[in-house]
Amino acid sequence: MSDDRVFTYNGGAVPPGETQNIRYGISETYLGDPVRIPVTIVNGERNGPTVFLTAAAHGDELNGIEVVREVAHEWDLSTLAGTLVCLPVLNVPGFIAQQRYLPVYDRDLNRSFPGKAGSTSSKRMAHQIYENFIAPCDFGLDFHTSTRGRTNMLHVRGDMTDDGVHRLAMAFGSNVIIDSDGPSGTLRGEATTDGTPTITIEMGEAHRFQRGLIDDALAGVRSVFAEYELLDADTVRWPGWRTIVAGAGEKTWLRADSGGIVDTHFESGSLVREGERIATITNPFKEDAVGVEAPFTGLLIGLLENPVVYPGNPLCHLVELDESTRRAIEAGDAPKPVGQPDSAD
Repeated sequence: MSDDRVFTYNGGAVPPGETQNIRYGISETYLGDPVRIPVTIVNGERNGPTVFLTAAAHGDELNGIEVVREVAHEWDLSTLAGTLVCLPVLNVPGFIAQQRYLPVYDRDLNRSFPGKAGSTSSKRMAHQIYENFIAPCDFGLDFHTSTRGRTNMLHVRGDMTDDGVHRLAMAFGSNVIIDSDGPSGTLRGEATTDGTPTITIEMGEAHRFQRGLIDDALAGVRSVFAEYELLDADTVRWPGWRTIVAGAGEKTWLRADSGGIVDTHFESGSLVREGERIATITNPFKEDAVGVEAPFTGLLIGLLENPVVYPGNPLCHLVELDESTRRAIEAGDAPKPVGQPDSAD
């Protein structure tokens, strides 16, 4: 934690007990107009950690935007211990265009961190964001959704070999944690390497607000705030069951081996058993049906939403579960199959 209670960024400062809503310039358009990102900084009167909440590094991933906005503007933060840095829309050009990447040579902002002054357009933007609002923080939560045409159950991703990330991921209280250090250039990966433990929260699908997932993510944020004592009134949550998935052998993307129209038989978050049919692919005449079966018993954390595929397109993301976790899910209210065909089909 910093001894200096004033949060400073290039061009401004937020003293203890104050809140600022700013539009911070990170680039310029083809017309020379400024590209500004919205930032809310809440500096509590009491000492505590400095935390960032980010969303929409991919411009069409909207669920996290509402999570960050509600924390910043609807929660009672009058007793906040520490500083909260809220960036609901990192990729403003992508958000305006409602597309995943920056509409500047289709660069991926979330492969451009920590950025570099004097480099490409995406790395210049990432540099401005990172140096001013990420690097000064003690830890952070970065909210994402699946890409267009797919959906994710709410889960956390982070490098669980890092003690700070481990504590943060466990505090969020999701059922599933994917243990990975993340690709080069990701916000969470680069921040963690630089000593700011960061987790990614994956939740739902692009291009929409999904209220149930937003509420669940907000509960996770409250749990984190309780763990680090940012707010007094909350408690760290226990999700009922939890699995930490590590190693290539415990998770897999199942891909289509034939083109066609897909009928999926389970919802995202469902428990499926080895040999069960997850999806069926048929041609426009509903002929030549090809069944896609689970290679092992596991949990569907990601699922196709767009029902048309070429060979090689991903269908679902399946993670393996240990026996105790499987029993816990079976004893609870796991999602049930949707339109599951007979095994003889």
